[in-house]
Amino acid sequence: MRPLALCGIALASLALAACSALPTAGPTVSAVMKQQVQNNQTQFDLVDVNQNVITALHAFRRPVFAVRFKKYGRPPNQRIGIGDSVVVSIWEAAGGGLFSAATTEQVSAGSRSVTIPEQVVGTDGAISVPFAGRVKVAGRTPVEVQHMIEARLADKAIEPQVIVTVTKSLANSVTVTGEVISGARIQLSLKGDRLLDLIAAAGGLKSPVYETYVRLSRDGVTATIPMQALVSDPAENIYAEPGDVLTLIRRPRTFTVFGATTTNLQVDFPSDHVNLAEALARGGGLQDLRSDPAGVFLFRWEPPAVVRALGRPVLGNGPGGTTAVVYRLDMADAKSYFYAEEFPVDDKDIIYVANASMTELQKFFTLLNTLTGPVITGIVVKDETP
Repeated sequence: MRPLALCGIALASLALAACSALPTAGPTVSAVMKQQVQNNQTQFDLVDVNQNVITALHAFRRPVFAVRFKKYGRPPNQRIGIGDSVVVSIWEAAGGGLFSAATTEQVSAGSRSVTIPEQVVGTDGAISVPFAGRVKVAGRTPVEVQHMIEARLADKAIEPQVIVTVTKSLANSVTVTGEVISGARIQLSLKGDRLLDLIAAAGGLKSPVYETYVRLSRDGVTATIPMQALVSDPAENIYAEPGDVLTLIRRPRTFTVFGATTTNLQVDFPSDHVNLAEALARGGGLQDLRSDPAGVFLFRWEPPAVVRALGRPVLGNGPGGTTAVVYRLDMADAKSYFYAEEFPVDDKDIIYVANASMTELQKFFTLLNTLTGPVITGIVVKDETP
């Protein structure tokens, strides 16, 4: 057999063995599919994107505040607390009583009311009322306190009538801090205040809506949602409760593009919503000479509810019981461009475009030609020499 033929056979064998060992930007389509199950364990759910998947993702809502704080469905019934400032006004039906000036022949009726100076509810939860002693007010409404004082003065004053006014309430306030113009402790109004009302009262946001997250801490429970969800979903804009801590956090959302695209980079969300078509365009699109159009993948941790909506098994192998899901889009199918336009990209998504199988073989031969080209040329020349 001629030396050139022998060399060709050797190179072909070497190519088949060496392609898998070449440096590469990531797995091929077939490699991703094979890696779904390793050591008899499913590593991730591989989901081919179609209209049913798009519909399931759009139909799924991710309510957080509305579910985590479901029992707080109405404005709170405000009660007086320790540290609140209270003013008590007392009226009597006729002059000459405990709290009214005596009547004389020259003056018809004297003053029939008195206002007790503002006082702070003590650590014992009580305030002082002349002739009524220490009155327990903490945990009670102003109307309940009025009735208590009237009952205590009933045998001492002339048909007493009482009005209790809370001038400053620490117990019925909410702390708003973080990425707001003016962080403050804000007293709740009697009609009830929703979360957006408090954010507005604190001067509004410092950062763009789509870069801001809202964290609510209440009764030992903390939950966080995007500000955009709070704005767009009325169910999430729940009533504030006394003692709430509302923290606004600036956390720019990003996604990452890897593989056979023009540019590999991390991209900040340019707006509230980004779809997969826009995300691929941000990476410069698929490289014509490298990419496998059937191998556009999106890697994401999905919560159990989403996984069940997709009809996939819940693996729970991610943070917080989430499941590793790999969405695959075949851009060789024209319909996939419509799917890409509807597929929502989430924060921290990873988009990967696989190399075509022939690309790995081409890389091998390019490397081999660089190393052995002069040797093969010498063999050819020698073989053809008379």
